[in-house]
Amino acid sequence: MNSFFQQFNLPFAKAICYSGFRDGQQPGGIVPSYEEIKEDLLLLKPHWNYLRLYDCDEHALTVIKVIQNEKLDFKVMLGAYIVAEMNNYGCPWGGGIYEEEQLIENIKINNQRIERLIDWSNQFPEIIFCVSLGNEACVDWTDHYVPVNRVIEFAKKVKQNIKQPITFCENYVPWLNYLKPLVAHIDFISIHTYPVWEYKHIHEAVDYTIANYETVANHYPEIPIVITEAGWATNSHGRGINTEHVNEENQKMYYEDLMHWSEKNNILTFFFEAFDENWKGSSDPMEPEKHWGVFKADRTPKLVFEK
Repeated sequence: MNSFFQQFNLPFAKAICYSGFRDGQQPGGIVPSYEEIKEDLLLLKPHWNYLRLYDCDEHALTVIKVIQNEKLDFKVMLGAYIVAEMNNYGCPWGGGIYEEEQLIENIKINNQRIERLIDWSNQFPEIIFCVSLGNEACVDWTDHYVPVNRVIEFAKKVKQNIKQPITFCENYVPWLNYLKPLVAHIDFISIHTYPVWEYKHIHEAVDYTIANYETVANHYPEIPIVITEAGWATNSHGRGINTEHVNEENQKMYYEDLMHWSEKNNILTFFFEAFDENWKGSSDPMEPEKHWGVFKADRTPKLVFEK
């Protein structure tokens, strides 16, 4: 099996998905300050060396500046969050439908984000160790659908203009079918695997994640496979995730078992995620999208990191 760390001559270390939006903040609105991000990164520093950031936005730039100015030992996977260029009428929660004018504008937005991804990768090569061309934009349930051929366009452009390895972050299933044409244009495959969303009990969770990983790895034995999202929610309102499956004890078990497997097999695995984000999802406080952090929104630790 072709390891990312061996392929790109990087040391093994643990990895986490980081989004620092606190209560009252959200993308496109109020963003975390320099001091707030510094506080976050000092909390994360004892546990992780690799961070995944989702977009080339003000938040990400502040993260990079904090790492640079405070001389923190983090390397960043930087993403460009590409938005819908086609309507997806199959989106199960009713998103994914846009006016034609918005889709045209989104093409311009995506072009700008890809340009920024290139610019920042070249400006901060000592911090940005790899890049992602998008996040969950090709799966059949997405609300921000982008055709595979368009992602290939992005891949060709980015690959010609930066030195870092490139990828695209997506649920594990599309890699087995309609993302196959993209594989020739990226340096490694990034998969998302969420056993709890697929109604798995905690005692079968890590085995299911490993099976997801191995299914993709067996399809592509010559290219490294990275897990860019795997996590366990700690609350649910019962829609999509069984309430009895989610709590801090189960999150702790999944995290520890997944990290043990990851380290034993030298596999880069970004746990989802660092902090709860209350801006996400519906207004229901038990909405599972709000409860994936290993730290709460107030920055106190959940069970997995309680001392």
